[in-house]
Amino acid sequence: MDFYTEGDKKEIAILHSLKEVIDPEVTINIVDMGLIYKITYNSINKSILVTMTLSSKGCPMSDLILTQVKECLNREHPECTTEINLVWEPKWTRDFITPAGRKQLGLT
Repeated sequence: MDFYTEGDKKEIAILHSLKEVIDPEVTINIVDMGLIYKITYNSINKSILVTMTLSSKGCPMSDLILTQVKECLNREHPECTTEINLVWEPKWTRDFITPAGRKQLGLT
């Protein structure tokens, strides 16, 4: 029995794709960094909405990271249009880093 819808599977694939995007300041991917809050895939109009944040509002790498997110999704999911919703709430903290990210950063 399959518990995931096709939309769920697509959102998981999109999240996996975003692991290719590295935060250059800490050298781990933005998923394990905890910067991705939500992925929404619309199968009707083939669109992806990424709700994400950055480690701070003054992040000097913000333009680079956002460009890399767009480029990654355009390359890995060319059939879709992509939109990024950059949010500041909830405010990112180190608590959002995944266990894999903590291991990579030597925090465990």
